[in-house]
Amino acid sequence: MFSVKSISALCSLVLPLALSLAPAHAASTVYPLTLDNCGVEITFEKAPERAIALGQNSAEIMLLLGLEDSMAGTAFWPSEVLPELAEANEKVKRLSLEIPTLESILAERPDFVAAQLAHLLGPDSKVAKREDFDNLGIPSYLSPGLCATNHESGDVHGARDQLWSMDLLYQEIDELSQIFDVADRGQQVIADFKAREAALRARVTAETQDLSYAFWFSSPSPEADAYLGGKNGASGFIADLLGGHNVMQTEVEWPTVSWEGIMAANPDVIVVGEVALTRGWELDKAENKIAFLKADPAISQLEAVKQGRMVVMQAQAMNPTIRTLYGAEQVADQLEALGLFK
Repeated sequence: MFSVKSISALCSLVLPLALSLAPAHAASTVYPLTLDNCGVEITFEKAPERAIALGQNSAEIMLLLGLEDSMAGTAFWPSEVLPELAEANEKVKRLSLEIPTLESILAERPDFVAAQLAHLLGPDSKVAKREDFDNLGIPSYLSPGLCATNHESGDVHGARDQLWSMDLLYQEIDELSQIFDVADRGQQVIADFKAREAALRARVTAETQDLSYAFWFSSPSPEADAYLGGKNGASGFIADLLGGHNVMQTEVEWPTVSWEGIMAANPDVIVVGEVALTRGWELDKAENKIAFLKADPAISQLEAVKQGRMVVMQAQAMNPTIRTLYGAEQVADQLEALGLFK
């Protein structure tokens, strides 16, 4: 728990920075607005009135910006909407919990489509390609964080040669706020996230400095390799934000790693993901992951397991989204309970 003294010290570190991050008044959008989005030039003659958000992150950013009345639909929800956005989200039609059809999108007569993931709007998308919407006169937008990945490794999820940061998310929030002419609101959201980032960095202690983290998303079975968060993805960002590092050193976004490899890496902390939208894998559930770690004769000998340094985080936070910061806060609070954070 925080003491009065520790709270005072924390405020003395964070408050000045939070004040410095307070948003200045942002100028109204002047149309036509042209932006470069992942190498594609998009132009808006006015603010969209019937936007479609493909992917929970795109939808939640729009809801944070207060755009529910300008949204015609959403699709692909790995988990429930953030509680503070639930009321606004009720006003927006949900086309599908999973991948929607192009027909269901076009039926809503959209004038803008924003997407979080390549398989929702990319060269190999199961929904549509950007040029399909362009041919219909509908501008489309891809998350800048997605555009920062490369596929030269041949891995289906791509790889990153630089650590993802919230700056890419701030770019996304800023650009969407410009598109919809709510730039003031966009700057307020960004300032809030920046203050929360600063507050987390201020909680790092000597005990947490340079801890190594393994971020376990899921596995199809105990015998199978584990899907882990890669070095430079959102998982790596969380580890860095908390003063440590990702034990996985591959640039691949989602490496599959044997348990022998994980034991050799010997992480100080194991972050187990709670996968809300399950595929029927037993190890999608955090409680099943922890039970497996404790029961396996070899894995249970890891110091992280023996010391109880297994913490639960919503698996969606391992994707580069607004949920990443929420996940970092979730981990920090559990490490505080273990005496490793303030």
